[in-house]
Amino acid sequence: MPWDPIEIMFKGGILMWPILLCSVIGLCIVIERFWFLRRASIDTSEFMDTIRQVLRQNRIQDAIDICNKVDAPVARILKAGILKHKKSKEEIREAIEDAGQMEIPRLERYLSGLATCSSIAPLLGLLGTVQGMIMCFSTIQYRKALVNPSDLADGISTALLTTAFGLTVAIPLIVFYNYLVSRVDNMIVEMEISASELVDLLTQYQGEKEI
Repeated sequence: MPWDPIEIMFKGGILMWPILLCSVIGLCIVIERFWFLRRASIDTSEFMDTIRQVLRQNRIQDAIDICNKVDAPVARILKAGILKHKKSKEEIREAIEDAGQMEIPRLERYLSGLATCSSIAPLLGLLGTVQGMIMCFSTIQYRKALVNPSDLADGISTALLTTAFGLTVAIPLIVFYNYLVSRVDNMIVEMEISASELVDLLTQYQGEKEI
């Protein structure tokens, strides 16, 4: 018999559909996050080399223009600090932290939804297993001693299909979730390192102006 996905969905019972919904939502989140993080990723070392060189030449406006041209979280938080270059070190750091509090939620957006989908899918599969077992025991109770293996086929099929489908959806979603979280964490670390270096550069710039 050829493998028919639609037939398998119906054989698995009603719980196959919410599991399918979890897979669709999870896939949409994964695609959107890959696209967003790809756009947000830049060569931070190269970018900081450019900013460092410009600031050491006291070209503040050029540094701001460079940040405006780069559509990335690290560029936006550095711009927030550079705009406060005449302020104290604490005020510069506070401006950077405020900008970071706006950028980090954008990096982590929808990841909680992806985690939820990856957690719910196997639980729905387990619920389908319980449902299938209930169907089997109901058949045994109804037919008593006259039970044939074929009488239990529907219940066993429901139990196995929902479990298999739930795990099939959950496993790749968990892998993608862990990868995306790791990527976001690395970007946040790069932002923190760049921000600390910027504070030092601007503090040095203020000292040179006073001299």
